[in-house]
Amino acid sequence: MLFIFYMALILFTISMIMMTAASILSKKTFMDREKSSPFECGFDPKNSARLPFSLQFFLIAVIFLIFDVEITLLIPLILMLKISSLMNIFLISVFFISILLIGLYHEWNQGALNWVI
Repeated sequence: MLFIFYMALILFTISMIMMTAASILSKKTFMDREKSSPFECGFDPKNSARLPFSLQFFLIAVIFLIFDVEITLLIPLILMLKISSLMNIFLISVFFISILLIGLYHEWNQGALNWVI
């Protein structure tokens, strides 16, 4: 048990040293009006090139990606039909799909699936 604690401490220390070194050695960028504005043949832009982005659309896209990846995790269960028993595959499938449904219910309950304009 003490060995695991020491290994975790060493890994934490190494990761902190690496993050500190990366932040110190990274190239610092400064926000400049000239560099942050879009290039329009040397003229000042007439309006902002950065349009507002819908956070609701982003949340729907992330939820779609999560469920899409989880569905691809279900595909190998078909290949397991030859190897494992039907009861094991059924239990694994029910467990996995129930986790998906609980996640979907949680997102619905939090209001992330309500499309508000």
